[in-house]
Amino acid sequence: MPTDTPTTAALQEELLRRARSRAARPAPAPETVRHGPAPLSHAQRRMWLMDRLGQGGASYSVPFATRLRGPLDLDALASALTALVRRHEILRTRYGQQDGEPYQEVLPAPEAMAPRVVETAAEGAGGLLAEEAHRPFDLAAGPVPRALVLRHGPQDHTILLTFHHIALDGASLETVAGELAELYTAATGGTAAEQPAPPQYADFARREQAATDRLEQGLRHWEALLDGISPLRLPRPAHPPADGGTRSAGTHTAPLDPRVPAALRELGRQRRATLFTVALAAGFAALHRFTGQDDLVIGVAGSHRQGAEMRGLVGLCVNTLPVRVNAGGDPSFTVLVERVREALLDAQQSREVPFDLILERLGAAARDTDGTALIRVSADVLGEPTTLRLPGTVSEYVEVGAGEAKFDLSFALVDTDAPAGLVQYGRAALDEEAAAALGVHYGALLTAVADDPDLRLSQLPGAVPAPRDETDAHPAETLLRAHPGVAEAAVLAPAGGPLLAYAVLRGIGGPTPAELRSRLRAVLAPELVPAAVTLLDALPRTTDGAPDPARLPGLPSAPAPEGARAEAVAEGFAALLGRQPRPDDDFFLLGGHSLVAVQLAERLRGALKLPLTGLDIMQARTPRAVTALLDARAEERAAAPTVTASRPRRSREGTVLVTGGTGGVGAFVLRELAAQGRPVLALARPESAHLVAGDGVDVIEGDLTDVAGLRKAVESADAVIHAACTFTRPEVDVTAMAAMVGAWSRGPFVFVSSVDAYGHPAGEWVAEESAPGQPLSPYGQAKLDCEALLLRAAGSQGRGGASAVRSPLVWGPHQRLRDQLRWGATGLLYQAAREGRPLVLPRPGTGGHAWFGAAWVHAAALARSVVSCLDAPVHGVANAVSGHVTWRDLAATLTELLGSDSEIREADEVHPDLDHRWHYHADRLSPSLRLQPGEDWRSVLAEMAGPSER
Repeated sequence: MPTDTPTTAALQEELLRRARSRAARPAPAPETVRHGPAPLSHAQRRMWLMDRLGQGGASYSVPFATRLRGPLDLDALASALTALVRRHEILRTRYGQQDGEPYQEVLPAPEAMAPRVVETAAEGAGGLLAEEAHRPFDLAAGPVPRALVLRHGPQDHTILLTFHHIALDGASLETVAGELAELYTAATGGTAAEQPAPPQYADFARREQAATDRLEQGLRHWEALLDGISPLRLPRPAHPPADGGTRSAGTHTAPLDPRVPAALRELGRQRRATLFTVALAAGFAALHRFTGQDDLVIGVAGSHRQGAEMRGLVGLCVNTLPVRVNAGGDPSFTVLVERVREALLDAQQSREVPFDLILERLGAAARDTDGTALIRVSADVLGEPTTLRLPGTVSEYVEVGAGEAKFDLSFALVDTDAPAGLVQYGRAALDEEAAAALGVHYGALLTAVADDPDLRLSQLPGAVPAPRDETDAHPAETLLRAHPGVAEAAVLAPAGGPLLAYAVLRGIGGPTPAELRSRLRAVLAPELVPAAVTLLDALPRTTDGAPDPARLPGLPSAPAPEGARAEAVAEGFAALLGRQPRPDDDFFLLGGHSLVAVQLAERLRGALKLPLTGLDIMQARTPRAVTALLDARAEERAAAPTVTASRPRRSREGTVLVTGGTGGVGAFVLRELAAQGRPVLALARPESAHLVAGDGVDVIEGDLTDVAGLRKAVESADAVIHAACTFTRPEVDVTAMAAMVGAWSRGPFVFVSSVDAYGHPAGEWVAEESAPGQPLSPYGQAKLDCEALLLRAAGSQGRGGASAVRSPLVWGPHQRLRDQLRWGATGLLYQAAREGRPLVLPRPGTGGHAWFGAAWVHAAALARSVVSCLDAPVHGVANAVSGHVTWRDLAATLTELLGSDSEIREADEVHPDLDHRWHYHADRLSPSLRLQPGEDWRSVLAEMAGPSER
């Protein structure tokens, strides 16, 4: 229904009746649950694409923080978290990719989920909460919720749960908070919570996927509704923010009189509209006054939650609904409310159609010629926030700002005890002065229409921002000069030719021409973006100081790019877009979208062995520009030194493949290899590549579940250090080792194993390569099986020597290793000391054992030992142990480091986690294991429990 068609009251009532009837209609009965990988829902697919494009960041983290005053039982909280994740599979789901298509796969339920506890004053909590909220998720590993407890005092805590939006929406957060409180209450009482089995999100995703073919009518509805719409033009900033990327957010809040929301609610009642509809109308009015445009579209959040079958479902069930309204004719605000109500009802008639399918149907029309997205503006009403309410405590909501914007501009009416009008904006998308004025005008507009809803739009607060003062400098030149890496810049417009830009960098290693042009494209209108940016050593000038055009290199008529990279780009465009492109054809106008950008980048990255992301494709957009970007990166790689003069290589040359480089042990291995000047190939998932990239380190995509990728990685290297491990999925570890050994054809192979492969030996001292004693844990058995695969293959068919390096507890100043303080035996002691509880240790002599404690190794010493095996393989098993520490010494040191007054007791009973009584000989690698200054166990524990953890 067209948004400007008047409707009778009877028709409005009929539309409302149909909408209510549709909302109440029960959803189809769920299919029988099917196990194994499932497709992504359309909403999840958007999240996954943003992550792969590098545009996810903190804007898709969902931090949920509550301050609790009163007694907090951390054991009960851990039990409740564990039970919650066990109940809802979506909270323990990983996201993989096969043949270019993403899938989701449920992981086994964790045995325990103990929150991280940090002592800090309430005044310092904000920084720790923001830091935790900004920590990235690894979707390929499974974004299990992260739990952080800040302890301000014995009965004063702040709990932060951080989720990824791909697993949870606002309605889910209410479910999570309620269930977590029930589970916590049951745990404190020593009972089991009686909760019905919840629906599982993967089943919803399967049903949605199966129903895709039935959406054609809805797609035609949206295609007609959005026909001819153009993405909104907003005043861009004169100078983009220097501190961040394109998603950095700014916010302006205008406090409102408490009577304003009540008056707006009454206005809605009179016009048969909800408060949300009235607030949305205020957003349209503010946008109309701000832009001067009549034909406007705002995105609002819809939901796929329908019927009793969806009750209690945790997952991402939101959908973006484009609401198109014509604000022309200078209507009164009450008339605008009616137009918005009609448009919103019209949008809700096809709310089941996923937004990404709408964009695919619209094709190039979903973006402007410069790539601007169709939906740039959103609107919402924000009520009282969700808090975690635990028995015996007083709850207080804690704001944790992500500092990133999902949309270029968002309006929100805050409907709480402290009402306000809120404007959030992308700092790279909207001019700061204009945004500040808009924030003031939006608050004033809400007040004005609350007082007099019959005001016409022209009478409402707000105005189109005045154009900036013009200067002699071209806007592109001004932006280039504002870049911190640029010393000088000039922009010229040759007669009959394209706009050209020239820049002189401040030093070596500055931005590339492609990066500078991408920055200009992100800020300027298309007609203001130079066709090329040329870097110069110096800007030639005339005698009066002006740039000398005669001495500047011109841009000849550009022939089609040539060479292997140009051919690969053209072939990739043609294969994925179905059309042979010309050099300057636009990716989006050819029918490209986000998923195709990811697929094209992965195709070119695999074929050319050069770094390229889907975001690069979406920014470069033409075959010519993509080729130029790849050429520039090839030149950078060729110019990068493979060996530095201060770090000569050993006599054996060759590239070393390292797995597990994103983990604690792998990070120290990479450092040691770099210190020795060895070329490194690091296996990492694309989204984790930034964690291992560095000088002398190339990245190859893959993980332990990607068997083909593992084989390819091994075949590409002259030596292997395998430090990766799933810890919880032994079958994956063994399968991965079998694939790697099968592809191993040359050079040495070093496997970082574990002393768990010894099981429970009979004697107190354990020699290297001793037979295992029973019982043997699944983790230890998997290590033993992996070692067997490796050692059987060593020395055959051109393979080199093999070394299985068994390590005990690994300690070192790295976040992943700090986390190990909270696991197993050390976690038992660490958490007790944190909470001031007694540390109960087995008394020496209990069960006939004279000693109880743990073996440990410093991560740097382990890395030296592992790397030494490249040149001197042990041809078998070797232990890497720095020393042994008794539980009493460890407990005393932990209480001292943590400032705990916990009592240390001894008992004749042995906790299973503390039933460790073995010493391990470590003779074969002893030269590399000699401790360096600062590597004693007390020093390393002090680093691991440093100020950030106290």
